[in-house]
Amino acid sequence: MSEPAPSLTDSHCHLDFPDFDGEIGDLIARAEARGVRRMVTICTKMRAEPAVRAIAEAHAPVFYAAGTHPMSAASEPLVTVEELVSAAEHPKMVGIGETGLDYHYTAESKDIQQESLRVHIEAARQTGLPLIIHARDADADMTRILGEEHSAGAYSCVMHCFSSGRALAETAIELGFTLSMSGIAAFPKNGALRDIFALAPATQILVETDAPYLAPPPNRGKRNEPAFVADTARVGAEVFGMEYKAFAAQTETNFDRLFAKAARWPS
Repeated sequence: MSEPAPSLTDSHCHLDFPDFDGEIGDLIARAEARGVRRMVTICTKMRAEPAVRAIAEAHAPVFYAAGTHPMSAASEPLVTVEELVSAAEHPKMVGIGETGLDYHYTAESKDIQQESLRVHIEAARQTGLPLIIHARDADADMTRILGEEHSAGAYSCVMHCFSSGRALAETAIELGFTLSMSGIAAFPKNGALRDIFALAPATQILVETDAPYLAPPPNRGKRNEPAFVADTARVGAEVFGMEYKAFAAQTETNFDRLFAKAARWPS
């Protein structure tokens, strides 16, 4: 009888997206077959929070986080600290966000993005839940704001789908934040990004899919799903010079420490 696959958690996916309509049960079964026994589905607009919450309520392995994605910050009502704190009372809401800064497509809304980011940071402080950060083409402002806000009052944070530069990585590591490896880190030509991850202690690393986006090899170019986080974790093990089983166990320990509310949920 073969040994069961090491346990993993997909720390960031989007199960409410239409890509997965009608097949979440099958998707969870495929994930569990590869050892992926938990997943956090992310609400990117607060008006979608009830639908995302319902997925977590209906499926035991699924937890959720809620916030306003930076690319939607200008088109959605500015969420308040009170709204986020109230939503966080749900027993399966385990993170604040995703929030952050994205100047790649939406640089014109950078002021409201920064305001929204600071709201989410305060909610993370008040709830004790980890902040989930999206950062793209905004390293200087992100480094400045994360540092300013941490000096004003500590909070925990995961840099979701990290693919930014070395300076932002070093700031995040110094602040005690976690860097999350997505399929981007597994793409063969992204050795420079893997070198940045290697700057961090293995105790500050998570793995994720960002499904339905960014499938790692051997499924690159296809729809991503939580089962494929195992492929990214195998690359992560190589980056940190660890056996796959040991790396998987380390990321589980890291997840349980950061997402302590999920760790307390009865299995």
